[in-house]
Amino acid sequence: MITYNTINVRQPAISHRELNKWIRNVAASYGRKVGELAYVFCDDEKILEVNRQYLNHDFYTDIITFDYCEDDVVNGDVFISLDTVRSNSEEQGTDYEEELRRVIIHGVLHLCGIDDKGPGEREIMEAAEDKALAMWT
Repeated sequence: MITYNTINVRQPAISHRELNKWIRNVAASYGRKVGELAYVFCDDEKILEVNRQYLNHDFYTDIITFDYCEDDVVNGDVFISLDTVRSNSEEQGTDYEEELRRVIIHGVLHLCGIDDKGPGEREIMEAAEDKALAMWT
């Protein structure tokens, strides 16, 4: 089950049915199935609080993913700061909805085993994001 929750923000105007189908298809392309996946859309202050509390990081970010996967089942909590998604889309000159989809699927890709912190991993993640975005219907 995929759920969409909000803290201090309005729910983004994006079809949950289309998102659910897309997320499941992307996970399946990595040999995974979706179990319990909870998205929490929030503001910058909430994501900073989560970052400090759980990761001991004192900075803003667009996404924090908590991985509870078991075997080939994708389970997790994905916090997304809509404030940072908006500012990133403005800075990069990209469409807000496309940037939001990129961040949404970024969390799923982490849960499918793709990292982006080590040498060369960022490029692998970006290619996986592009591939997933091409699957959006």
